[in-house]
Amino acid sequence: AVVTPSPTPTPQPPTTATLAVCGDVMSHMPVTNDAWDEAQGIYDYTPIFEAARPYVEGADYAVANLETTLSTEGPYSGYPAFRSPSALAEDLKELGFDLMLTANNHCLDQRYDGLVSTLDQLDQAGLAHVGTARTAEESGAANIHVADVGGISVAFLGYTYGTNGIPLPEGREYAVNLFNTDYMTTLSTPDTQRLESDLAAARALDTDLIAVMIHWGVEYQTTQNSYQEELADLLIANGADLVLGGHSHVPQPIETRTVTAADGTQRTGFVCYSLGNFISSQVDPLTDTTAVLTLELTLDHETGEAGVTGWSYAPMLMVRRDGTERVFTLTDASSLPVGASDDLTRALEEAAANCDAILGPATGP
Repeated sequence: AVVTPSPTPTPQPPTTATLAVCGDVMSHMPVTNDAWDEAQGIYDYTPIFEAARPYVEGADYAVANLETTLSTEGPYSGYPAFRSPSALAEDLKELGFDLMLTANNHCLDQRYDGLVSTLDQLDQAGLAHVGTARTAEESGAANIHVADVGGISVAFLGYTYGTNGIPLPEGREYAVNLFNTDYMTTLSTPDTQRLESDLAAARALDTDLIAVMIHWGVEYQTTQNSYQEELADLLIANGADLVLGGHSHVPQPIETRTVTAADGTQRTGFVCYSLGNFISSQVDPLTDTTAVLTLELTLDHETGEAGVTGWSYAPMLMVRRDGTERVFTLTDASSLPVGASDDLTRALEEAAANCDAILGPATGP
């Protein structure tokens, strides 16, 4: 009999996708007031962060940390107890965002009702969320969001170090994902049991990648501390491939970390300690400096391996023009605007240089 050799199957080419990551969405009262559109009688944040659109909209998936609570009615407030118009959620969605971290030190600023209202408004706007829960059913292992990021499945989890000394609502302790057991006191004891259990639940979902969004570190520090490194290693050892941090109000470094998992295997994870404030009205130059980070994710269908294969970022500066109709304008510092004044040129060049110095040089794509 003639044996016909079976054709060699053509290997499926790897899938690549892009994930855009932004910093903390802060709506201090000057920002909220700036979003008010008198002519239309509505709040419209779009002009404030329009410069980020090409990167956010251009990515397959985009995430940020929502560091305020949302309400359909005022009175609105800024620091220390944030309450912002629900239009913010709609405008973030319209800009191209897909998911918000809602676990942070301001998530209980308007107590449990504010936490519920925030999630309701995000649902209304069509934004996914991780980190807080309205009900016991939404908490724990159910508080993992699985997203299709350009053909690569990613499980997102979210945590915060604490809640600014506001205790978890009695009987509703599930409402906020905390990574510290001592969230009311020293903020220095990791809830290892919780993190291991949640990551085991995430691994059981069998996604290509696991991403942990985390609110951590020390404010106004441009370097990570040893506790952040310890937590990153714990997360990576338990299955996290990406650790995306925030809280510091200023950028912090980006690095890859390799750890030995419990089964003795080596695991490597991508860590962005912080991107600073996406929008805010804080005045220090570094609190006005941020970056939109774009991660290239690759899934190799032959091996089943997935990971971060490159990253780039666009440095951004929150430019203030007091006394004008629009005070706050997030401005792309990767290319100078036409006709930029000397002052603006200098400020943008400084922002780009600061991002480069703190975040480290991008590795492409």
